[in-house]
Amino acid sequence: MAHMPREPEAFGEQVAKILLRHFPDRQVELAGPLDLILNGRHLGLENLYRMVQYDPARGVEIVENYLERLIEGDAYSSTLLPLAIARPRIMPRIQPVTVFEHLDREQVAHVPFVNDTVVVFVLDLPQMTVSLTVEQLLRWGLEVDDVEAISRENLARYAPDLEIQIVDSQEGGRAAIVARQDGYDAARLLLDSLHERLAPELGGDFYVATPARDMFLALSIEPTPFVERIHHRVIRDFRRLPYPITSSFFVVTRDGVAGTVDREAA
Repeated sequence: MAHMPREPEAFGEQVAKILLRHFPDRQVELAGPLDLILNGRHLGLENLYRMVQYDPARGVEIVENYLERLIEGDAYSSTLLPLAIARPRIMPRIQPVTVFEHLDREQVAHVPFVNDTVVVFVLDLPQMTVSLTVEQLLRWGLEVDDVEAISRENLARYAPDLEIQIVDSQEGGRAAIVARQDGYDAARLLLDSLHERLAPELGGDFYVATPARDMFLALSIEPTPFVERIHHRVIRDFRRLPYPITSSFFVVTRDGVAGTVDREAA
């Protein structure tokens, strides 16, 4: 299998060629090194670029599969499923606010979250996920708060017997790792039962790191050398992994989830 170019501009050009080869009826142009305009809307390629760099031997295959799911997702987006069918498939995802650099904030169904992130909502379909829009919610007669509640309930039912790996560090700290790789590892920060489940293991309130969509690491707040070491690793993962979220820690307490962005800035 041929490799994709490593240089971002050449990578974007090759993605455009592959897209036109498989879907010649689409209108495609490059607006920047990793910014494609597909049928009049921006398509950021940074996540796809990171996916390919993570597994370069499968580069073209990854691009072709990604584009195929994208086109299929567009078809689903234009077809409104009945709410009775869609309701059990609505799931939450945490994304950075920078997602709105390529998407219209007014059209994407979302709620603000901490650490410069938002919670968006997707339909979890057998071979893909499709983002929910404000228009779809209106046609179902739902408010964003309704969809958030539905998505959290579905998340709790998605994997009720969640396997968590507990690791003790040499510095004296402790970590809890969730690695189902099902697209919702980071989203499990939103579980209402999270503090009750992990506080006994981590000595009370704790940090959670979600550098990317498929990563969840909870850790004890002390000792400082342990926390700093983990934070350096989180920063590296945030910079290299597909679907990055944030390099900042979340703080999970009995009362909910808080951010650390303001503290770090101070």
